[in-house]
Amino acid sequence: MNRRELLLTGLAGTSLMGLPRLAHAEPEPTLLTVSKRVLEVKGKAATVFGITGPGGKPGLSLMYGEHFRVRVRNDTDTDTIVHWHGLTPPFGQDGVAMYGQPAIPPGGTKDYDFANTRAGTHWMHSHLGLQEQQLLAAPLIVNEVKQPVFDDQEHVVMLHDFTFRNPQEILAELQGGGGAHAGHMMPGMGQPGSADAAAAGSMDAMMSGMGKLNDIVFDAYLANDRTLDDPEVVQVDKGATLRLRIINGAAATNMWIDLGGFEAELIAVDGNAIYPMKGSSFPLAMAQRADLRLRIPAEGGAFPVLFRPEGLTERTGIVIATRGAVIPKLAPEGEETPALDLTQERLYRAVAKLPQEPVNRTEVLMLTGGETNYVWGLNGEANPMQPLFTMRQGERIAVMMHNMTGMAHPMHLHGHYFKVMALGNTVIDGALRDVVLVPPMESVTIVFDADNPGSWPFHCHHAYHMNSGMMGSVGYTSAA
Repeated sequence: MNRRELLLTGLAGTSLMGLPRLAHAEPEPTLLTVSKRVLEVKGKAATVFGITGPGGKPGLSLMYGEHFRVRVRNDTDTDTIVHWHGLTPPFGQDGVAMYGQPAIPPGGTKDYDFANTRAGTHWMHSHLGLQEQQLLAAPLIVNEVKQPVFDDQEHVVMLHDFTFRNPQEILAELQGGGGAHAGHMMPGMGQPGSADAAAAGSMDAMMSGMGKLNDIVFDAYLANDRTLDDPEVVQVDKGATLRLRIINGAAATNMWIDLGGFEAELIAVDGNAIYPMKGSSFPLAMAQRADLRLRIPAEGGAFPVLFRPEGLTERTGIVIATRGAVIPKLAPEGEETPALDLTQERLYRAVAKLPQEPVNRTEVLMLTGGETNYVWGLNGEANPMQPLFTMRQGERIAVMMHNMTGMAHPMHLHGHYFKVMALGNTVIDGALRDVVLVPPMESVTIVFDADNPGSWPFHCHHAYHMNSGMMGSVGYTSAA
């Protein structure tokens, strides 16, 4: 028997099933850890949440086209869940309790695995109760290229409104007819908390088109966890181009971005490119994002970037400075900040265009509630699971949102991006967004393509309004 015959004889009695197989090793998911941390605000310690990723940094940065393979570990003593705000994952991986997945228990983990199709400035936050108010949020940046083409540097700024109080106590106080919601009644409304005040407040808001700007009193406003008592200083090079990715992670506060005399270009909103718009002041509603491009003068210097809550004198911010520049001392208060409006929204133009297809139908969504019992709603109902409307895959749906209340509402649709189609009766070729502000007694119409089957939340991103009823769902059906 020669060598070849010996080899064949040996193999003849061996099952191919018994041969070793080369295993295809799936890459390990990126670990995000939800934990509690101690934060010092104005010299006082507070226990808040945090989300840390690789290297102990807040949140996550990844490349466009990279599969979203993430494991969330809950190292806290309470249930939680993380929503990927700005991404459009398949139903069940969006990170919303009651919508396709349970909360993550203490010590538990949850894996997410889907093809991500959204680049840009996004964020992640809890979608359970009022944990977002307790800073359970972090940036989620999806880069299109490894090396920026137009920018020498970039920096992410996360904004928060902060309270030392338990958010549930604040909500209970509001729902009891007290707190800042009652205190923000306009003149001539009667005593805060009274039935007369509620009726008068609703009527005056309707007559004037103006309402309350804030219904929570906060202890501080934070930019990357810091106040203007000790602001973050971002060092840049003289003559460099800086991209600021700004995320309004505040639970209940709309803000203005104020560059003082410095001018920048707004180049993206909610992660979607717009044709650049120059200015030194830009509105940023709750949950919205803004990408600014700043060109640092060749002579250098220090340049404050302030974030000013509407209706208040308080402010927060950062300082952009070249090496050796004198860092100015910034006052924590300034002039009262005006309310956000839709003046600039009217001018935004998306770079990406929707396919030329007709709108199949228009749905009307009434934003309701807001009396002294602090019940908010959609179409007169305060039920977070209420079905608002259904649609078939492939349809193009327009939604006209009419705000019948005395407060502005930043409205967010999960699982989809939409185009701002009209402001009032004026049709525009607006921005692509996932959050749009609807001011008191005004209407905004959006349009989107039904391309992601499931049951998706549609809600106000003011955390206290959402937790008091201003939330519903839109779903898919195979029926006409």
